[in-house]
Amino acid sequence: MANNLMKALDAAFGHPRGKVGELGGRVMARLNAKAEEHAVEVAAPTAEEVVLVLGPGPGVGLKLVGERALKAIGVDPSQVMLAEARDRCAELIVAGRVELREGAAARTGQPESSVDVVVSVNNLQLWGNRAAAFHELRRVLRPGGRLVVSVHRMVLDTSEFDLIREAEQAGFANVRTSLHQYGGVVPPAVQLLADVPA
Repeated sequence: MANNLMKALDAAFGHPRGKVGELGGRVMARLNAKAEEHAVEVAAPTAEEVVLVLGPGPGVGLKLVGERALKAIGVDPSQVMLAEARDRCAELIVAGRVELREGAAARTGQPESSVDVVVSVNNLQLWGNRAAAFHELRRVLRPGGRLVVSVHRMVLDTSEFDLIREAEQAGFANVRTSLHQYGGVVPPAVQLLADVPA
């Protein structure tokens, strides 16, 4: 019974697929909206910047970034989530402000030093090899770039101190964390901010 529940939760939220993944996308769009808005506000993308949105899910934060930045590139391993993000960001895709690509944290498919900002909301727990992912994100960020990662504290399988250490070992500077409460049924989130030396 517990195994079936875990499989269903994974199909909805962990690695969204099929109809259960579509339902999970709708739930994520609603429950993660405030965290997405806050992460984009903190990232503060400008009209001259290219932003990588890692794991955009149904595209809530991706759309917000696409409305502000020169270009938003959404990278997600789930075809279901890419389809939902494509629907949500259709006008911005046509305008050339949003691109969608299949990929993951440790293999974004982006060229070296090609983005100004990376934003990731509620998917750090799915990165697999976090050290490799932090190195990849550092690789794709330009000098002076910014990293904004937000994750529900209850799904974080490591300490904030370990996250800071992992980001620093990947070459990030000024790494810091903070805790945010978005209200309602949404659990508190740990937010990690870091910079790439100029």
